[in-house]
Amino acid sequence: MSAHEPAAQSALPAGRYAPSPSGDLHVGNLRTAVLAWLFARTSGRRFLLRMENLDRTAVGSDQRQIDDLHALGIDWEPPVVYQTDRLDRYRALIDDLTRRGRTFECFCTRREILEAPSAPHSPPGAYPGTCRHLTAEERESKRAAGRPPAIRIVSDVDEFSVVDVLHGEYTGAVDDFVIQRGDGTPAYNLAVVIDDAEQGIDQVVRGDDLLPSAPRQSYLTTLLGHTPPVYAHVPMVLNDKQIRLSKRDGAVTLADLAARGVDTATVLDHIAASLRLAEPGEHVTLADLAQRFDPTKLPTQPWILTDDEWI
Repeated sequence: MSAHEPAAQSALPAGRYAPSPSGDLHVGNLRTAVLAWLFARTSGRRFLLRMENLDRTAVGSDQRQIDDLHALGIDWEPPVVYQTDRLDRYRALIDDLTRRGRTFECFCTRREILEAPSAPHSPPGAYPGTCRHLTAEERESKRAAGRPPAIRIVSDVDEFSVVDVLHGEYTGAVDDFVIQRGDGTPAYNLAVVIDDAEQGIDQVVRGDDLLPSAPRQSYLTTLLGHTPPVYAHVPMVLNDKQIRLSKRDGAVTLADLAARGVDTATVLDHIAASLRLAEPGEHVTLADLAQRFDPTKLPTQPWILTDDEWI
């Protein structure tokens, strides 16, 4: 077994934090990590760390992310799982779904999907079913034209409901979504479902921008014979233009803030105050926050982070 693969599943359920190692974590990422740790540790769960590195990554960013999480006091049960170590597992389950008749090849470009007529009440960009009923001859013709197919799930529902600690019952659209991209890479919606199920993760805490993806993922979870997790989609951190915080917003990583004289303990203090777990200016530790943590009292609106925050 690779050092990056999951260990034997414990009887205890788990929560997790699963960043993409595409760069350093910013304050919004770190705030979500703190919340994921608090949700898990205060409910008797294990806490796991997974690197979702199927897409673009930056060399060394995984270790810098690990170092930043440790600096805040966040701990987890080893090992750190890397998705690229699990490609064979994803592909085996894609093959199994295909044998069960639950997939089809799709040759559509993103532009073709956006321009195609969609079913009434479908959200923008929902897959219109173009390739679902292609004949074998039509598929062969498209392959011969040099267009590599993605693999989509055959969905037998139009929508699915999930339970969210902060949002209640949420129902969202489910289309024939991609589970393997045209370049052969397993898609995020598949990988995250398999990883969560096989690591015993029954609680998923992440940014509320990902809430619309939860119905698709929960539906696929049931299709694979597992129980969907309980979700907590937490408010985002926005910049002063009320746009999702990104590394382009200046000093928002621990390294950048340290260069301005803002230490990690101060960053945690500000995160705690933004969550109503500390008074402004109060010094706290994660252990303090765990004693005070009450999910029902968390703010429901985004944290607007301005440059004045650190003055």
